[in-house]
Amino acid sequence: MQPNSPLKVLRDWRALNSEDQGVVIAFGKFDGVHIGHQRVIDDAAQVARRLGVPLGVVSLEPCPHELFQPEAPPSRLMSASQRSRAVERLGVERLYLLPFDAAMAARSDRDFIEEVLVGGLSVRHVAVGANTSFGKNRAGNPEALTRYGAEYGFSVSIADLVVRGAGNVISSTVVRRHLREGRPDLATAILGRPFAIEGPVQKGSQLGRGRGFPTANIALGRYVAPRSGVYATYTNLSDGRRYPGVVSIGSNRDANSVEAMLQVTLFDSDQDLCGEVIEIELIAFLREEESYVDEHGHFSNSQAVDQMHRDIATARAMLCSTP
Repeated sequence: MQPNSPLKVLRDWRALNSEDQGVVIAFGKFDGVHIGHQRVIDDAAQVARRLGVPLGVVSLEPCPHELFQPEAPPSRLMSASQRSRAVERLGVERLYLLPFDAAMAARSDRDFIEEVLVGGLSVRHVAVGANTSFGKNRAGNPEALTRYGAEYGFSVSIADLVVRGAGNVISSTVVRRHLREGRPDLATAILGRPFAIEGPVQKGSQLGRGRGFPTANIALGRYVAPRSGVYATYTNLSDGRRYPGVVSIGSNRDANSVEAMLQVTLFDSDQDLCGEVIEIELIAFLREEESYVDEHGHFSNSQAVDQMHRDIATARAMLCSTP
């Protein structure tokens, strides 16, 4: 295995080149690539180094619940591109984003092993977490995987669940709960990095610019919805620049929009980012959303501007005091 090889993303298991077969893989959903997922990937990496073969991650796209529960609220912790970057930083060389559709969902656990992992990828070793499931009706589990490994000729490692504090298991579900309740700092501790929302900047109403605080607006899309309110943030631009700032998450009431949006103000920058893909990291929750109404029941621009000044001052002090 060559160290620091660039990541190769593959979206099927059929007709793979020989260089993309015979791999060691970590298998799972890996939504968030949190510290528990990282332990599974590290287990696979150790075996890949010992065998001298590429290190791979196998996951499903889209996430299974998006197929089975299309009406459920969005709950993603990262986009496919963010997941690619996250696993590449961990030394992964092959990311197999297998299409999850009705046909894949109907495969039995044995068929998945036989046709996909063995027939398609020719896996040498499979690393999973203790709560991994696979196959139709989630019939497959780590114990079944171990039996299949003995039958088909690959080894298996099972990582224990990561537990913190008073028996609190690290999971993507816990990360989502922290975000929904306005605790991005606790989400960061589990993820190993700040939770970040990535998307193209949309043309807005320009109301923020008119108040002296130009904003870059992106839709929440399929991400889990954090608690509505104002956050201290860092925003990463496509050219590598990184800006501190504040973001408001919620419906854009000023523009009479009910779509969940992020409106980020970058400190010391008034550039027009319309159309550019940016990534907004949530660092700290500052306050809930407010309605700025004067004594006549009308929107108060002065109240909104005064509060924005206070938010910026608070966020600057907070972000400048952290590494």
